[in-house]
Amino acid sequence: MADTIELLEAIGQDASLRYASTEELTKVLKQVKASEALSAAVALSDSSQLSQEFGPKPMQAPQIVQAPAREDDEPEEDDIGEPLDSPASDRSNSSSCR
Repeated sequence: MADTIELLEAIGQDASLRYASTEELTKVLKQVKASEALSAAVALSDSSQLSQEFGPKPMQAPQIVQAPAREDDEPEEDDIGEPLDSPASDRSNSSSCR
């Protein structure tokens, strides 16, 4: 399996292999004696063939249920009240200035 992973990595890093035709890539894989599963996956254009080598374990991205919150994510108590430009706030400001 390690050889298959290394071959897949090499194919991904080499543009001439990455964009090679199926026939060209099949020839290269025969030369380097790739596994039957990798050769079949390339020949059939079906990555599911690799499950023979890697196993049937599905790869799933981890799901984050709880993420840390930042303090500025929650509104402060002062922000919950009236908007700053409301008439009520203008009256309270003008009465305190007298």
